[in-house]
Amino acid sequence: MRTGTVPGAGIRYVPAQPTPPQPPRRPHVVPLHGDSREDEYFWMRDRSDPEVVRYLEAENAYAEQMLAHTRPLQARLYDEMLGRIKQTDLSVPYREGEYLYYARTEEGKQYPIYCRKRGSLEAAEEVILDLNALAEGRSFLALGAFTVSDDGNLLAYSTDTTGFRDYVLHVKDLRTGTLLAFRVERVSSVAWAADDRTLFYVTEDEAKRPYRLHRHTLGRGDDPLLFEEADGMFRLHVTRTRSRRLLLLYSASHTTSEARWLEADRPEGEWRLVAPRVHEQEYEVEHHGERLLIRVNDTGRNFRLVEAPLASPDRPAWREILPHQEDVMLEGIDAFAGHLAVYQRRGGLPEIRILDLAGGGSHYVTFPEPAYEVSPSANPEWETTRLRYSYQSLVTPASVFEYDMVARRSVLLKQTEVLGGYDPARYVSERLHAPAPDGTPIPISLVRRRDVAVDGRAPLLLHGYGAYAVPYPVTFSSNRLSLLDRGVVVAIAHVRGGGELGRPWHDAGRMLNKLNTFTDFIAAAEYLLERGYGAPDRLVIEGGSAGGLLMGAVTNLRPELFRAVVSHVPFVDVLNTMLDESLPLTVGEYEEWGNPRNPDEYASMRRYSPYDNLRPGPYPAMLVRTSFNDSQVMYWEPAKYVARLRALKTDRNPLLLITNMGAGHTGASGRYDRLREVALDYAFILDQLG
Repeated sequence: MRTGTVPGAGIRYVPAQPTPPQPPRRPHVVPLHGDSREDEYFWMRDRSDPEVVRYLEAENAYAEQMLAHTRPLQARLYDEMLGRIKQTDLSVPYREGEYLYYARTEEGKQYPIYCRKRGSLEAAEEVILDLNALAEGRSFLALGAFTVSDDGNLLAYSTDTTGFRDYVLHVKDLRTGTLLAFRVERVSSVAWAADDRTLFYVTEDEAKRPYRLHRHTLGRGDDPLLFEEADGMFRLHVTRTRSRRLLLLYSASHTTSEARWLEADRPEGEWRLVAPRVHEQEYEVEHHGERLLIRVNDTGRNFRLVEAPLASPDRPAWREILPHQEDVMLEGIDAFAGHLAVYQRRGGLPEIRILDLAGGGSHYVTFPEPAYEVSPSANPEWETTRLRYSYQSLVTPASVFEYDMVARRSVLLKQTEVLGGYDPARYVSERLHAPAPDGTPIPISLVRRRDVAVDGRAPLLLHGYGAYAVPYPVTFSSNRLSLLDRGVVVAIAHVRGGGELGRPWHDAGRMLNKLNTFTDFIAAAEYLLERGYGAPDRLVIEGGSAGGLLMGAVTNLRPELFRAVVSHVPFVDVLNTMLDESLPLTVGEYEEWGNPRNPDEYASMRRYSPYDNLRPGPYPAMLVRTSFNDSQVMYWEPAKYVARLRALKTDRNPLLLITNMGAGHTGASGRYDRLREVALDYAFILDQLG
């Protein structure tokens, strides 16, 4: 514990007492469009200011004091959750070239170990990357790129050791286990050419925008710049097709994209444009033989599939394979030698459609539950009739299946084991729909213990996100059992702004339509309470990042509706962030939130920005989490939000800010450290629910 005085402020931080910190308020006016906003905590942006660190540490100490009575519960929850995890485990191996690749975990170790075996699983194991060794002496480690050269001899990988997403690229010789002298900072994407000695990589600018493509050839000292994206709205990404024949370079904003291709066996050749960018048209490319398969939203927001000859793939040559559908979102494709796997979403639920490229015709993979999540698994092989996919639901643990695209049969390869005798029959998953104020049905995914009555007495935890066209995943969590087994009903509101029902669903919850996201969530909460899925005085809500914006906005709109709020790395200082073009993401996200220099878009953001709409009055209990090294939502957003809210709120409900001083946007990187964070969150929730 430390006690200190803020220089020049005359304020003592006394963490040993349950008295909240009182940071100084310093005048700072932000005028725009005839509107002057006061930002009295603007000074918190200066991370080099010792006073900022002292304040964050004081908030941490205060939260620790306020949660001291929950420590036994935190310990019980941690032990419960850890007891369900098979700590020493193995992923499903997949074949690539001559090797079978997999990752494994060992009890007591925070990170996975990446391995391979040559030829068969009976061969000797080769450890190719042990993240535990890389993390020694560090509080954070994240793996970015991980790609092996075609001959299996070289591994290109990148790591971030701060949480700020500053990935450093390395190349490891797997024959000797040594690192090459080659090292590049701020790398976002990587792809090998077919010659096993040429590596393409993309680097970021000062605002963390991937904008330059370079080529590195082993043994050469220079890495020539091949392409630079000048438009601040666009970001570069380099990858390689599943056929391994082509390299692809994408340049994309949130609404517009274009692609270039290069023969993988001609790394010093010329990159060729597929089709020039057209404003508010997006396309993605897959390769098959002498043609390109292109997923594009030129005739409708939900995308169609076309093909074009590789030699001349521009728009005039496009021939339609699958038309646009108003009720089906075409999310992606995987090409195989004889089949095409099409990933789409209908009615908010994912589907897999298989197209027979040789014999014609198509069929669907079927799934048994009312709400679930399905996605492609590792499928590096080209000449195969087997598709691997991952399946899970709110009651079914994560499972890897192998689907025979000819016999039309799925075989379970592995289901994540839940220790302690988990019985899915004890729980029930439901799919509901709540009417929004404009009548739009809002999907809700829900899970509860089967013996928990729908009688208006159960505690309810409601999650939400609603941004970037990202569907909120309906996934299994063994940790969640600690809530379900205590009688908590857990639900997800699939609000507009997400991608559950395709791009129109996203469009209806972004830019000038953003308020729909918040009113949808409130409508979902009220619907669940009215139908007895929760008690009106025992409703807790949770969201992170853009979902943290959702938490802040709905709490301002209806503070009396919620008992407690858990908000992770919340994007709550919308106007100030979107006015600062030096920050990561800001310019590119004008197409998601708007540009506040436009008066109409400013007015829209002004209506919901949580920081700017805090008012005197009672608020729910809140736990707000952030990380000092977050590059996506800067720590000062939640810090300023908590400081202002504490000065305005008139209740005695706890308002807690916890800052991880050594992590980034996703919090702790080690699996045991992360579990302790979850245990604290759950203890806060259960404490508030009584």
